[in-house]
Amino acid sequence: MVYRTITHLLIYFATILLLAVGFPVEIEIGQKIVYAEHSLPIISDQGIITIEVYPRKHKLLVKKHGKTVKTYSVAVGNPSTPTPVGEYKIISKGKDWGASFGPRWLGLNVPWGIYGIHGTNKPHSIGQHLSHGCIRMRNNDVIELFKMIPLGTKVTIYGHVLGDPSHNPRDLAEGDVGGDVQLIQSRLKSGGYYHGICDGKFRSSTTAALKKFQRDRKLISNGVVSSKVYEELGLVE
Repeated sequence: MVYRTITHLLIYFATILLLAVGFPVEIEIGQKIVYAEHSLPIISDQGIITIEVYPRKHKLLVKKHGKTVKTYSVAVGNPSTPTPVGEYKIISKGKDWGASFGPRWLGLNVPWGIYGIHGTNKPHSIGQHLSHGCIRMRNNDVIELFKMIPLGTKVTIYGHVLGDPSHNPRDLAEGDVGGDVQLIQSRLKSGGYYHGICDGKFRSSTTAALKKFQRDRKLISNGVVSSKVYEELGLVE
């Protein structure tokens, strides 16, 4: 079971890489071949079906022509591994990834990692911030959702990229990923410190840029985004 789950994750990661460079891809998941193509039309742009996720309310809404047709309770990421905020689309659909993913998987095109909407073997987690960033649903609910959502469906995840406004943003360091990392990279790039791609992946190039910024601002040059760094970058007051 563990081997099969890891294999599916590797297949999905390879799919993301190929999609990023424009290759059409066929992936086989749970005996079902799903076709994903780089230039998939976003069905929701035609006003047909969209998904909206509200992490603070633990709700997922399915809308048709702008009107809510289904509402589901979900679990979302915890503060240290938050659910990515932003607009994405469904780029893959699969079955039977393993017990922890439930019976269905709908993959999102998040640039810094593998995220999706899936079932769970921990139904008690629904309604809480307990996932590693994915959106968990009850198994019966995700089976129902799977049937109605086509590839290319637009998914909007609401919230603040730095997390709950009532809490301090998380400290960041090399190895972290997320929209907050992407925001830090963007600010460092606009200041002339970072010259790479703002991909939300905290690598050595981001660390080097951050340390130079910290030295220039007479902060401890440790490569960690602390509350003081957020302040100096103008992201919090």
